[in-house]
Amino acid sequence: MDRGEKLYRADPVQTRPGQNTVDSSTQTDSRVQGHGPRLSKVNLFTLLSLWMELFPQEDPEEEDDHKQVHRLGLVVVRDSKVVGLHCSGPELHAGQAAILQHGSRLADCQLYFSRRPCATCLKMIINAGVSQISFWPGDPEISMLKSASSHQSNSNSHNSPGCISEDAALDAVAIEKLKSNSRPHICVLLQPLAPGLAQFISETSRECDFMERVRDDEPGLNTHNLYNRERLKHLKDFSRSFLVETSHQHQEILTHMGLENFCVEPYFSSLRHNMRELVEVLAAVAAGVPTQHYGFYREENSTSGPSRAKSLMVHHQEGLSQEVARHCIIQARLLAFRTEDPKVGVGTVIWAKRQLAGSDGTGCLHLVGCGYNAYPAGSHYAEYPQMDNKQEDRQRRKYRYIIHAEQNALTFRTREIRPDEPTMLFVTKYPCDECVPLIQGAGITHIYTTDQDRDKDKGDISYLRFSSMKNVSKFIWQRSPSIGSVSSPHLANGHIGKHSRADEQESHSSKKLCTDRSKDSATS
Repeated sequence: MDRGEKLYRADPVQTRPGQNTVDSSTQTDSRVQGHGPRLSKVNLFTLLSLWMELFPQEDPEEEDDHKQVHRLGLVVVRDSKVVGLHCSGPELHAGQAAILQHGSRLADCQLYFSRRPCATCLKMIINAGVSQISFWPGDPEISMLKSASSHQSNSNSHNSPGCISEDAALDAVAIEKLKSNSRPHICVLLQPLAPGLAQFISETSRECDFMERVRDDEPGLNTHNLYNRERLKHLKDFSRSFLVETSHQHQEILTHMGLENFCVEPYFSSLRHNMRELVEVLAAVAAGVPTQHYGFYREENSTSGPSRAKSLMVHHQEGLSQEVARHCIIQARLLAFRTEDPKVGVGTVIWAKRQLAGSDGTGCLHLVGCGYNAYPAGSHYAEYPQMDNKQEDRQRRKYRYIIHAEQNALTFRTREIRPDEPTMLFVTKYPCDECVPLIQGAGITHIYTTDQDRDKDKGDISYLRFSSMKNVSKFIWQRSPSIGSVSSPHLANGHIGKHSRADEQESHSSKKLCTDRSKDSATS
């Protein structure tokens, strides 16, 4: 983990909610330098792990409030770059899935879990030689809350993890034994958000390209109200999943996990505050891709009428379900908040689809790579130009120096792209002409994106080539064809999504993404 980052560990360092933090992947303190706040690496990896726990399942089991084993999300990091995204499935826990996929390559990796993993997974992970294991300090994988609820349901007593099941107690004892005798550092890593970051993420998500498309399609719709409804709905769901309702319950869980130090003030209040803030950030990011009546549908060139809607549905089934596609684009949106671009944050994830589904929670999908837009590895803040096309002096514009999110994801991919596997790229912004030949040359077969910049030419950057790409299935974020819209400007010439805008409607406040320059490669 980067030096200089102020983290929660087993021996807590005194921190205050909202205090200033230094992210040593950047040259300077984010509160006084740069264009605005950005997610730290620790918080990005933590948020990705929480989001991976919620990965949609092909055959979801009925929710059982008394099921003692939680699903788990896991992010595998090597040299500050994400090399694995995993979640629990019907047969395998997330930790077991990582062992099977990475094997001995887990040596010296850092693992970020959405809960404390069970002893069965922990012993194998320690044996693989990982350097660090971080977990979210809520209810662990072998639930203490659910076992207590089940145990006390017959006695009508207050629900508390004080009377946990024998399995949960034995698991906790085994984990403490493994921790005390293991080489890897097993800890809780959380950071306070940079000042202003929560508000910035909320405002940026409310005005992002996905919400802008809804606003263009339905000018009379109050998209701010839509966004707030989505955000509050997600916040309620995520709080139920990741937060412990009462302070008393949380303190007892921490005590059972050997984290008594966190139960002492001011550490305990600070811990709960920072957990709440991260859950609110996740809800804000997810709300920027609304669920109702919109999704990713394949672009068509010559189909019209009712047959077009049917064709779109059939073609979409060749790709992914709407739930999985939306989950992947939100992964990319989280990455975008780690950007180094002074105005527009872009994130990309690439997944390959295997012939047979594995036993883990991602089914047929296997991570290929991910990244965000940033300056070349090793650069310092302000070494390169940072202005956009509003700067008259072209030598002071950023475009010849910035590494695009797609380029970082392809450069630092974790595996080769295979011609016999569909490979899907998810990107939060319409691919520019610089990236189109790279995407096609790499063998990407499916692209999921928004098209708000279609056919724009800004001089130093243009978006003219993507619409004419051959042999690539393009899934564009738009209104569901089953809903239809006679007046929509995006339903033209018998196909969906091909439109141009004479006036650029970029919102400076919504797309302005910040950041200090990175010394690392700028992929997560």
